[in-house]
Amino acid sequence: MAKYIFVTGGVTSSLGKGIISASLAKLLQARGLRVTIQKFDPYINVDPGTLNPYEHGECYVTEDGAETDLDLGHYERFLNIYTSQANNVTTGRIYQTVINKEREGAYLGRTVQVIPHITDEIKRRMMLLGSDGYDIVITEIGGTVGDIESLPFIEAVRQIQWELPDEDCLVLHLTLVPYLRAAKELKTKPTQHSVKLLSQEGVHPDIIVCRTEKPLSPEIRRKIALFCNVKQEAVIEAADAPTIYEVPLAMMREKLDLICLKKLDISQYNEPDLTKWKEFLDKLKYPKNKVNIGLIGKYIELQDAYKSILEAFVHAGAMNECSVNVVNIHSEFISEENVSEKLGNLDGLLVAPGFGHRGIEGKILAVKYAREHRLPFFGICLGMQMSVIEYARNVLGLKDAHSTEMNPDTSNPVIDLMEEQKKITAKGGTMRLGAYLCELRDGSLAKKIYNQDIISERHRHRWEFNNAYLEKFEQAGMMASGRNPGSGLVEIVELPKHPFFIGVQYHPELKSTVESPHPLFVRFIEASKNFAEGKNAVKNPLLQSEMI
Repeated sequence: MAKYIFVTGGVTSSLGKGIISASLAKLLQARGLRVTIQKFDPYINVDPGTLNPYEHGECYVTEDGAETDLDLGHYERFLNIYTSQANNVTTGRIYQTVINKEREGAYLGRTVQVIPHITDEIKRRMMLLGSDGYDIVITEIGGTVGDIESLPFIEAVRQIQWELPDEDCLVLHLTLVPYLRAAKELKTKPTQHSVKLLSQEGVHPDIIVCRTEKPLSPEIRRKIALFCNVKQEAVIEAADAPTIYEVPLAMMREKLDLICLKKLDISQYNEPDLTKWKEFLDKLKYPKNKVNIGLIGKYIELQDAYKSILEAFVHAGAMNECSVNVVNIHSEFISEENVSEKLGNLDGLLVAPGFGHRGIEGKILAVKYAREHRLPFFGICLGMQMSVIEYARNVLGLKDAHSTEMNPDTSNPVIDLMEEQKKITAKGGTMRLGAYLCELRDGSLAKKIYNQDIISERHRHRWEFNNAYLEKFEQAGMMASGRNPGSGLVEIVELPKHPFFIGVQYHPELKSTVESPHPLFVRFIEASKNFAEGKNAVKNPLLQSEMI
């Protein structure tokens, strides 16, 4: 039988429940336990697939094609395992299920209510993963205690606490202990009120994790323990860390995993094996080189919009013992006049995914600059499509080449809506989603990087490379180095005569983890590092002679 850990949050959002959940799961996994994490989000959207990035940040996609909360990316990156549609549940999905059952007559004419029908469905979903062979299931409750939309989830947790034996369930509450600089002291009152709100709903936390920018003194810990009715050793300090990847080690020092194991009455476990994790951190903290990578997008002011890409840079940088300095460049403000100024000091260029026409011409100009200046280029999804449009316009001479997403009337639709997408009107969950196969071409850079004949990568798109133009592109020097073996869809394009120029229709960033950095990102950073060294050698004749 699985045991259950529920993670709630109070005082404010964005405290890092996802990172604390992933860190705890990593520690338990390192002790030999089988662990998974799920996220329950209180918003009424069925999933985040239709949400604007400004509303919810990145939409993460799982192997089975679920559009999910970005915290699932943290779960996968920390645990090096796949999640699925079962790992992310929203209020919208809960109500949709209950309403469908009511329409089918499943409730035999009874009045359908929040309690017990909605809470029963929440509990069913919460317990679902427990039957898949896991020792521990960690459930993160989105939002903060006191939110109206979170109440059914908190009530479901209360019922589970009441139904299960004490040793099969615990509640971890993450809260804020703010530091008032004027008074030069930490304040526990917000934490006390947060726990009071939670207790009013009948849920009593077993562990309180305190997010803080200053160390918690023994007196502060004792005060929180006394007023919040927990043991003093169960008051955990979660100090701000330079990187999220240091949090598991910080939680291990606080003995968070041991406290959980004791409460759950688990005695069979190993000493934690975090060898690979520590090796990664050493490389991350003590890099030997540095590269400047331009991230070209239209949501650059919101870092959560490109969360997986940024974390993939971290993984690939550590693998190359190289610090990756990401230079955010808004594509909407790139023009012919300033493109050299904005991109001239970069060592590599990544054109990010996205939808819509805003900032498109800036992305095309950035691709052109990278192609002509032999700057390492990496295009993802829309970024790959922009490289195709740029090549069509400036090499093939098709001046009006475009995507029908931005210009439905173009006479040269080198990027076109996928055939199976043309009859779809509903937007939610209808894109080409999840893992698909891609066959790599002999002699290509892509095959050299992957060192495989067939790969599997995750997708999230409606538009594709128009194969009617494929022969023209290949005759002009752009290679389709990866194609879906069933549909013939072009998945990868590259320029063999360029040091590093690759565009991929899929999202490789979604499969990059601490222990398995994605090979495309690793090779891109390597190419950028080589570019930087070559550039520095030109500036420094002595360095150039050493390289020779």
